[in-house]
Parts: sequence; structure tokens; C-alpha cells
Amino acid sequence: MKYSSINFQEKFSKFTGHWSPKIIAQLNDYHFKIAKVQGEFVWHDHPETDEVFIVVKGQLDIQFRDGSVTLDEGEMFVVPKGVEHKPVAKEECHILLVEPAGVVNTGNVTDSELTAPNDIWI
Repeated sequence: MKYSSINFQEKFSKFTGHWSPKIIAQLNDYHFKIAKVQGEFVWHDHPETDEVFIVVKGQLDIQFRDGSVTLDEGEMFVVPKGVEHKPVAKEECHILLVEPAGVVNTGNVTDSELTAPNDIWI
């Protein structure tokens, strides 16, 4: 077996699109996904699972109907399952997501132009 690390910068260099998570690793039934984000996402929730946002580069705001949280590089936030939220990045931001395999990025909103395939590995 060959052992090698996963380099975030190298993986981020493989794509340019925004709001389209790419799988970089699997741990049991969980996927580690990276994404480049910029602008506003859609209001959505994930009724079946929590969602963690880890900022690798840049700044990310996560808006809620009753407030918001701002994440800087090296910070993370867990959105509890069922809580409606909308990520926003004024400038391009690189994030890491950890979620159960098969989770759709737009959660309960399946007809958005931002709904991405959830099985793309890089």
C-alpha cells in the first residue's frame, strides 16, 4: 500500500468553479469535501445531518434567519441539522466540509441552479 498525504492547495488548484464541492477523502460513511465559494448561496437546511464549515482560505459569513456568524481562516462552525442557513463570501473563499456521504450541497432545495453533483472526486 502506498501512503501519501492530501495537500489542500494542490487539490484546490484542480478546479475553478464556485459552490461545487469536490470529495478529497472518505472516513467511514463521511466525505471530506473542498469547495471554492464566492457570492451568495441559497437559503437551505439539511434535515438529517449537521453541517460543518471549515475555512481554509478567506472569510465566510453564514447567515441565519435570526443572526449570522463570520468565519476567518482557520475557523469552523457546525450548523445543527434542520437549521436554515445561507453561506455568503464577498471574496473567493476556500472551505472544507465534512458530511455524510451522499449529502446534497443545497440540502432540502433540490431545484436550484447551485445544486451540484455530490459524487465528484478529485
